[in-house]
Amino acid sequence: MEDMIVYRLGGNCDLEEVEEGKTYLGWVQGFAPFGVFVQLNDRIKGLVHKSNVKVQHSERDPIIVRVIQIRSNGNIDLEEVTPTVYQTQNVTKKTTSVLLSDIGKKIGRTVLVEGEVAQIKQTSGPTIFTVVDESGTGNAAAFIEAGVRAYPEVELGDIVGLTGEVMQRNNQLQIEAASMTVLEPEDAARVRGRIDAALDERAEPPELPFLIESEVLEALRPQMRQVAKEIRKAVLTARPIILRHHADADGICAAVAIEQAVTALLRESGGDFDAEYFLFKRSPSKAPFYEIEDITRDLDFALKDNARYGQKMPMILLMDNGSTDEDIPSLKVTRIYDLPVMVVDHHHPDESVDEYLIGHVNPYHVGGDYGITAGMLGTEIARLVNPAVEDQIQHLPAIAGVGDRSEAPERTRYLALAAPEYSEDDCRDIALALDYEQFWLRFSDGREIVKDILNLGGDPGRHEKFVDLLVEEANRAIEEQMEAIMPHIESQVLPNGAHLFMLDVELFAHRFTFPPPGKTSGEVHDRLVRERPGEPVVTLGFGPDFAVLRSRGVMMNIPKMVRELHTEIVGGGVSGGGHLVVGSIKFVEGMRDAVLESLIQKIGEAPI
Repeated sequence: MEDMIVYRLGGNCDLEEVEEGKTYLGWVQGFAPFGVFVQLNDRIKGLVHKSNVKVQHSERDPIIVRVIQIRSNGNIDLEEVTPTVYQTQNVTKKTTSVLLSDIGKKIGRTVLVEGEVAQIKQTSGPTIFTVVDESGTGNAAAFIEAGVRAYPEVELGDIVGLTGEVMQRNNQLQIEAASMTVLEPEDAARVRGRIDAALDERAEPPELPFLIESEVLEALRPQMRQVAKEIRKAVLTARPIILRHHADADGICAAVAIEQAVTALLRESGGDFDAEYFLFKRSPSKAPFYEIEDITRDLDFALKDNARYGQKMPMILLMDNGSTDEDIPSLKVTRIYDLPVMVVDHHHPDESVDEYLIGHVNPYHVGGDYGITAGMLGTEIARLVNPAVEDQIQHLPAIAGVGDRSEAPERTRYLALAAPEYSEDDCRDIALALDYEQFWLRFSDGREIVKDILNLGGDPGRHEKFVDLLVEEANRAIEEQMEAIMPHIESQVLPNGAHLFMLDVELFAHRFTFPPPGKTSGEVHDRLVRERPGEPVVTLGFGPDFAVLRSRGVMMNIPKMVRELHTEIVGGGVSGGGHLVVGSIKFVEGMRDAVLESLIQKIGEAPI
């Protein structure tokens, strides 16, 4: 025997959709001496005569009823039925759906929208559903009672038919949901196919020339367009984006360029007015790779936001890190949670990371090198994501290039683009201000502070004063550090003719203040290089369990050296990496002498 079919009327249904002899699911609306009033939806009400009531009810109890008669005046006679087994089918009014992009023209009118549920947020009042269709994003408010989840059968990612009146609340369009039904598989597949096709087209980046001429950038264009398209698609589908970047001037410039593009796009795309704050998160990473600490923090936030606010799990974008074997432990975690990951980096890449990524931009893939900085790549990708921000961000590649000591010809071209508003000295000051302020920000993004430093805050006068102050404080701190460390530098000439300078930054430098060990070693290296023009110079700063390396004129391969040391020194716990001639190494404290001795030997064998 087949199960009984019980129909559930959609909120937009009227008397035309009710048929005599069919069985419907409703709720008890009220009582009278002669029977029970039953709502079949918010528009349609019928009466169960007391002789046809089978069970005692309370107000708002669900009840299953059969339609006995529809009278000429529209009154509906019902009888209660109590099936033990039945199937529920939704009934919707046959109306033409409208696009979310068009609901602004229909304020005060009832509309039908078909789309994917991108977020379900329970407030202390209504349940807010964020819905995405082929044209945009919109919010629908559904209310049963304060703080109670409406339409509990609707889940994140479902394709639904949403009916309700278009209202304007706090200058935001919103649909007051009268009904929301999960579409049957065939209808859902039709709508999803329509949405996917439209989103694929809308996410396609515009065809733009790069800001400068560059063979390397042109060779990277397909990969850059792919990353830009995935970012645009995430915005259009209300998928959160977590952007992780190295906490230096180059990484910050790369990330802020994307931040400017994405947040502007989020403001334009509809949905919540504060979407730019909960759908985009920029987080600095201390190390130039995606540490376990980073993915743990990101995953914790993502799972909490998914549970508390009904958000999708995020896409992760790694900038100025993400290309090396050191990233793989964290990337394995992203695979378990099905988090899409993309990398925009200029560190020497390891092929092993690519199986974990949906997009990877790295100049080494096309014959370039680290001279094409992450800030250059990030700015060009940001323009593909949202061309409207070009004028705001076109000075960022010059700051990144100067801050990262790039010697590529692209650096000169980006400096020419930034001039005359930003000279090379201006860019150097801004880069130093970023490094100094980020040191004190630690793991905070400092969004508005960083915007002021980069002259994106809308107040050029404040930008100039703030940068001047930060540079003054940074230079004072650097000079104090140099006065402490320079007298204690040890030097030797290696077999290959390179000058090696060693400094113990743990014993002879100020700790827990700016500049940190890496920056201290870099400042020492720059001074030593200026003193020995044309000579090969390597600077090795070290502490109890780490070392930082910088080279000019010695063709080292630091990632390769790290791998060799890891294998050769048993129990040394050697790890690390970086660029070919700039990087860092970690090891266990008790093996420091053995690691440094072997490291110096390898430096002395490197070609000049």
